[in-house]
Amino acid sequence: MLSTLNHCHCSTTPQSSKPINSSMNFAILNKSIISYNFLQRVFAIRVYCSNSKSNNLFSRISPVRKAGLVVPVLDQWVDEGRKVNSFELQRIIRDLRSRKLFSRALQVSEWMSVRGLCPFKSGDCAVHLDLIGVVHGWEAAECYFNNLTDEQKNDKTFGALFNCYIREGLVEKSLAHFQKMKELGFAYSSLVYNNLMCLYRNTGQLERVSDVLSEMKENGVTPNNFSYRVCINCCGERADFSGMEKLLEEMESQPFVSVDWITYSMMANVYIKAKFKEKALIFLKKLEDKLHKDAIGYNHLISHYGNLGNKEEMLRLWGVHKVVCKKQINRDYITILGSLVKLDDLEAAETVLKEWESSCRTYDFKVPNILLIGYCQKGLVDKAETMLQDIVKKGKTPIPNSWAIIAAGYLNIDKMEKAFECMKEAIAVREQNPGWRPKPHLVLSISKWLGDQQDVRELEAFRSSLKTIVTGNKDVHDTSGNTEAFGIGEENENEKILIYEQSK
Repeated sequence: MLSTLNHCHCSTTPQSSKPINSSMNFAILNKSIISYNFLQRVFAIRVYCSNSKSNNLFSRISPVRKAGLVVPVLDQWVDEGRKVNSFELQRIIRDLRSRKLFSRALQVSEWMSVRGLCPFKSGDCAVHLDLIGVVHGWEAAECYFNNLTDEQKNDKTFGALFNCYIREGLVEKSLAHFQKMKELGFAYSSLVYNNLMCLYRNTGQLERVSDVLSEMKENGVTPNNFSYRVCINCCGERADFSGMEKLLEEMESQPFVSVDWITYSMMANVYIKAKFKEKALIFLKKLEDKLHKDAIGYNHLISHYGNLGNKEEMLRLWGVHKVVCKKQINRDYITILGSLVKLDDLEAAETVLKEWESSCRTYDFKVPNILLIGYCQKGLVDKAETMLQDIVKKGKTPIPNSWAIIAAGYLNIDKMEKAFECMKEAIAVREQNPGWRPKPHLVLSISKWLGDQQDVRELEAFRSSLKTIVTGNKDVHDTSGNTEAFGIGEENENEKILIYEQSK
């Protein structure tokens, strides 16, 4: 079994009652320990910053920024004679997954499995398998699954592998695995059928999603909110409005389903995109009635009215949001700014931005980036650059995305020298956002311009500066939130809702 594991390109350690001594796992752990000891010896530093004295393991792990330093923190905790328990480690893994720090979550899970200081149960195996799939791919997850004991191959681990196949869009493998789960009696939960719905939806087989709902009910599996939402969304994508309404009626009649604002938001979004304003307004009213103090719900409602061009309702709801929710965070300001920019009300956006600057605790450049985009859309690129320079003068270091927005603005008005200068500024601050990737079109346009200028030295310097930045082929957004790389684009609100629901 161990030799089979060692042939797999993944660091995994399935275990039953005792941890399996996988040489691969211990090699990884030992490598981390050696690196940690070297850092301590040479640089005399601690791995967990200001939380090194904390009596809480979660508060030590949570702020760790480098993946390779997670295991040393865990080891030091044990070396100090402190105990670890399953609940605390599971909490840490949950937190890291929620922040999309999957590699770090996998390391904690790996450590939990290898060290054997607390039970590693079937639920832990399932989480570990899913993390392997995210970090290393479905083949590594499948390898881990195949080396589990028969006892460990239960509904949880079968479900986790099923999810890995679906995430990768592997239709044949997913269906074969689903059939096996049915034969074993593991396809008894709404989660399994919901995953199958997502498979068909993500592979464009929208008409098959409602068949899964029917099969669910025939097999005595009760649909939940997510089941109905996926079906409603698929009907909306197919412009099957009557089917969508029938599903909502069925959903509202079910005693086991509580229809909340999310479902009404999805309905409204479909009708907004279809230009059925009156129908959209009916569901926006229902949405508002369900909100209570849900800040995310207010963000969706504001965005919907922004898409309808109704600035009056949008600003009314922003005022209600500030009263009801008490505290506004960066996400809330990104929403209202994006909606104002979409309606070309830059003056109101400037007022909101000043309000944010006077109250924000963390200066997140994704907020002012919205207004930078608005200026550039209107051709006010010089004003955008001046705004960013003013922010820099106040001691703030921009993320590269900010400069790239302005570079794209200058490119659009054919001021190539200015675009080049802003691009150099973006590259200079790339460490502020290591995940940033410049737009291929922007890079190619600047490179071509430098070539046309016959400035070989500048061209080589520009290319050299890009070596540490991999420019992908696919369109990478320069900003996040509800904006596109250049322009406030139409969002698929329903897609975001479904992703959010799946991640919970």
